[in-house]
Amino acid sequence: MCDMATPLLVLAGWSGSGKTTLLEQLLPCLTATGLRVSVVKHSHHAVDFDTPGKDSYRHRAAGAAQVMLLGERGLAVYENLSAPLDLAAQLARLHPVDLVILEGQKWLAVPKLEVHRSALGKPLLQPDDPDILAVASDATLPALAVPQLDLNDIDAIAAFVLRWWEQQA
Repeated sequence: MCDMATPLLVLAGWSGSGKTTLLEQLLPCLTATGLRVSVVKHSHHAVDFDTPGKDSYRHRAAGAAQVMLLGERGLAVYENLSAPLDLAAQLARLHPVDLVILEGQKWLAVPKLEVHRSALGKPLLQPDDPDILAVASDATLPALAVPQLDLNDIDAIAAFVLRWWEQQA
């Protein structure tokens, strides 16, 4: 089980800022170095993780505490929650890894990389959030108290994350 001692990094930013796209490009760079990385994706929406009418959905609806769906390409465990999981409970469900990246959950008091897209017209989370380590943006921003990274320079962002990760050991 993963625990709170595992380095955690939140990709924080407004909806539409490019967190998923950045993570999709960043993961191959990180895993190419040998890092084992897990991702926890948070959604504010009422997402149904199963398809109504399918057997696994029917099992859950009938009262199963958990339903594991196995296939040739992977597995999924469906579970009805009575309350949201706190961070420790989320991590306890993961296998041990070197780094956990959380997409969303920007309210958590853990290190963050802010993803900022100027076209959204949204304010920066930094400097109001003291946990932000750097801001990755598609535009040059006014002077910040943290490093600014080019959102389109994945190698530079990966190097920043790796340097930060090495300091966590």
